[in-house]
Amino acid sequence: MPSKRGNNEGSISKRKNGQWCAVITTGFDEEGKQKRKFFYGKTRQEVAEKLNQAINDVQKGTFVEPNKVRIGDWLDTWLFQYKKPSVRPSTLRDYEYLIRVHINPVIGRILLKDLRPEHIQALYNEKSAKGQIDGSGGLSASSVRHIHITLHQALRQAVRNNLIPRNPTEATELPKMKRPKIKVFTVEQQLNFLSALDGERLRAAFILALGTGVREGELMALPWQNVNLQTGAIRIEQTVQRIRVFDDNSPTKTKLIFSPPKTESGKRSIPLPASVLAELKAHKKRQLGEKLAAGEIWIDTGLVFTNEIGGVIEPRNFLRKFYQLLEKANLEHINFHAATRHTFATRLLEANEHPKVVQEMMGHSDISLTLNTYSHVLPEIKQAAAAKLDYLFKEKTLP
Repeated sequence: MPSKRGNNEGSISKRKNGQWCAVITTGFDEEGKQKRKFFYGKTRQEVAEKLNQAINDVQKGTFVEPNKVRIGDWLDTWLFQYKKPSVRPSTLRDYEYLIRVHINPVIGRILLKDLRPEHIQALYNEKSAKGQIDGSGGLSASSVRHIHITLHQALRQAVRNNLIPRNPTEATELPKMKRPKIKVFTVEQQLNFLSALDGERLRAAFILALGTGVREGELMALPWQNVNLQTGAIRIEQTVQRIRVFDDNSPTKTKLIFSPPKTESGKRSIPLPASVLAELKAHKKRQLGEKLAAGEIWIDTGLVFTNEIGGVIEPRNFLRKFYQLLEKANLEHINFHAATRHTFATRLLEANEHPKVVQEMMGHSDISLTLNTYSHVLPEIKQAAAAKLDYLFKEKTLP
């Protein structure tokens, strides 16, 4: 006979084959029917321990229904059901890349209920040691942390869905962050690069980048309506980038999209140096000539920088041209972001411009980001500040 333990507390019985069985009601399904969980064992004590643990989990709200969901399947569900409706396309692209390239190949086939902190720690350690796709070495601490953030968010949702009792990412250790050394153009390198722009069709684009610190996506998405040639200023309100399309009905796998900056501070007005303004005016005249030459095939995008028939310039093609110009100027490889954006901020700070002004022109949401990113300039600024106080300590000559 079953041994009753009280209402909704489960029961234990011995089966005809000599095995012991325990059963507990864990809740109700969508049709109002009871959901029951069975436990089996060779002894009564064995199933009683399993039953007591289940009762305790039910009372605490940590009981997890048995499931055979794999990590890879759950990450797909989380990505497309929970994140896709609420995040920017570029963010969805980044999540998908980390899951497809770095997470799933290592732990994607593990059952969600079997995932343990040591599995995740091994993932982080492997990526830190040899995570580069080209086999050149490990990922940076920042990249590993992005993997962690993605996995942590997905598993947090799994906890909310009662698929797992707790989030195993919370019991892992992340690599220590090392502040990367910012690489910028020296003044001499910057002048060499500018010299290499002679005769370049998009000369004004590179000069505008060096004179304002805008990103390549912001540069390629800048419309003439956001350029004030009278006052000499531009307004950044959008960016363009090519992203992967997660739509089976789409005729292409990727597409160019225009979107606002990630933060409100990214929407900003930037005054132009007089020489940069002059370049933009000359560029507009050249563009009008291209429009007349193109005639009916001209695409009226209204953008400042376009291809020869007015269409949007692919950001990757623009970057390819930048690297060609580096070779022409006999300069070592440096990415566009560092060569223009970081160089722009560095030049301002070297000129003793207030960091708050630099923050606003760069579109940083917090001044600490500006100060931390460009800390390489701070020793020179501090030295100059100390020199300004020197007069206070010089011995005064009596009349």
